[in-house]
Amino acid sequence: MIEAGIDGAVGRITLNAPQSHNALDRAAMRDLAGLLADWAGRDDIRALVLTGRGRSFCAGASLGEVGAADWSDNPLTRLCDAIEEFPVPVLAGLNGGVYGGGVEIALACDFRVGVEGMRAFVPPARLGIHYEPAGIARALDRLGAQATRRMFLLAETFEAEALRAMGFLDHLVAPEALDARLAEMTGVLTGLAPLAVRGMKRTIVELSRGKLDAEAARRRIAACFASADHAEGLAAQRDRRPPVFTGR
Repeated sequence: MIEAGIDGAVGRITLNAPQSHNALDRAAMRDLAGLLADWAGRDDIRALVLTGRGRSFCAGASLGEVGAADWSDNPLTRLCDAIEEFPVPVLAGLNGGVYGGGVEIALACDFRVGVEGMRAFVPPARLGIHYEPAGIARALDRLGAQATRRMFLLAETFEAEALRAMGFLDHLVAPEALDARLAEMTGVLTGLAPLAVRGMKRTIVELSRGKLDAEAARRRIAACFASADHAEGLAAQRDRRPPVFTGR
């Protein structure tokens, strides 16, 4: 159910099981996390798009496995950590509804573009399930405490406009405009200085978790100032031309 490819500097992963609303079983979660681990070591990728096919982006964990498996070592949490920690920005192209763990997957991404008519809800309270704290923490960081209470305690359903208003969506577009908006955003990202973007993403992740490695951040800052990309950025500004960054 996982389609993956790299086009230039942009990686693209598509969940392709529309008949099950792109719900992920444990094997699919492991496969997707493994793919992210493989791609994380590549320096030619400057942006990653995660999207789905059909009427839904993702319905989270396959319900057939929820009650039968041991979730003490939660593969969904590990997958979301892998998305959040991916070294370059990840854009969620929310082609449709987002449910359960699919909401956490979307929140693990750096940016979320949704389509008109979509909706989102997290149903564990309806099923007698306590959601994993890591996922609740992601919602708290991105959405704030009250929206998180509405999402997890009330199991409230949020329509597209409400998702944009609460900050879940960065952009809301017509379904036919989704790919164009994602291409516009990846076009911006691939034109920026890779060392700076990668370094600042790492800093943002660490700060959001309250675990900043200050010395490592200082090294990232120094490396950017000493880089050829910094020199190129200054030269391009002086010459009034677009910069051409190489990640060095």
